[in-house]
Amino acid sequence: MRVIRNATLPDGLERDVRITDGRIDAVGEDLDGETLVDATGKRLLPGMIDAHVHFRQPGYGHKETWATGSRSAAAGGVTTVVDQPNTEPPTVTGAAFDEKAEYAADSLVDWGINGGVTAEWERETLFDRPLFALGEVFLADSTGDMGIDAELFADACRRAAEEDVVVTVHAEDAELFDESARERDDADAWSAYRTAEAEEAAVERAVGVGGNVGATVHVAHTSTPEGVDAARAGGATCEVTPHHLFLSREELDDLGTFGRMNPPLRSEARREALFERLADGEVDVVATDHAPHTREEKDASIWDAPSGVPGVETALPLLLQAASEGRLSFERVRDVTAANPAEIFDLPRKGRIEAGRDADLVLVDPEESREIRGDDLHSNCGWTPFEGMAGVFPELTLVRGTVVWDGEAFADHGGENVRA
Repeated sequence: MRVIRNATLPDGLERDVRITDGRIDAVGEDLDGETLVDATGKRLLPGMIDAHVHFRQPGYGHKETWATGSRSAAAGGVTTVVDQPNTEPPTVTGAAFDEKAEYAADSLVDWGINGGVTAEWERETLFDRPLFALGEVFLADSTGDMGIDAELFADACRRAAEEDVVVTVHAEDAELFDESARERDDADAWSAYRTAEAEEAAVERAVGVGGNVGATVHVAHTSTPEGVDAARAGGATCEVTPHHLFLSREELDDLGTFGRMNPPLRSEARREALFERLADGEVDVVATDHAPHTREEKDASIWDAPSGVPGVETALPLLLQAASEGRLSFERVRDVTAANPAEIFDLPRKGRIEAGRDADLVLVDPEESREIRGDDLHSNCGWTPFEGMAGVFPELTLVRGTVVWDGEAFADHGGENVRA
């Protein structure tokens, strides 16, 4: 038995947390056991469950690997990651799932794998695997060109409902993209092209189709307040990303193509409204859509650069910085990064600091923030769109009771499939 002593939990109470055999066995005062760390004056949170990463293997290991991506996750306080299907081969068959799982064995943190949907998907073999969720199902093309039509989406929702699997949706309606923006070559052209209206319409359609067949729909990387409102009105859950919470089109002159992602950055007014919904409890989940590309790949024209930015190491630090400044409560940070994704995706051993849960824990000093610099991060891509911003980074990250990151070094540890 080891004890983290005098830690301030998200609700503000100071408690000891005792760990036995990888799980929390007690939360209380003056607990017996060997002291792991005296956390007086520091905050202890459940590890972040990042329900949306792209660790790029198989197929694109020069951008990221499960080893580098999971180390970046651990250094940012993420203890569970969920990988998306747009790799090579795409995760649309049982065999492709098995191949990706072999790469995931290199992960430092716990993990899940989503299954994808294309015209070539093998429903039977895919659902025979321990899927975390179905998706992200692309309603418009993004990296990997996996956009599907309405009929196939409806079929996927029906099958997911039968299997009791959550459908995670990338909601953009390509018919509402602004083709006139194609005449521009400035950094803002991508945001002008993939319009906010395209997201709202696609969210409404996705939750409508899902509701008609009894599917549980989760909207990925919702970038607009209208998208959040549409998801809630349709009975779906939604996630937002740190880049849509902390960056807007106003930064694009500085970011250039390093600020291109799908869905794109929105206006400052929409960013502020999105953050307000986060603070007010209307956003269910913060997930990163960690989608790294190399500097060389991003250094292209706005129409040729690939979409996506890294974020798995900086998400929790940015949210904790906001909490330390009073813009969010620490309870909201806990809910959107851990408790809510654990509930939405049925992970009863994750997401809270309670007896019986896995000891996936993050210790931070909210008074100690530092400047985010790409050179300090551990992703294979070596850059960040949050360069120069402040973040509160973990002093310790534990996965099932093992310290995998101590602020300076990583442990030799193997993550596990949370669905196995």
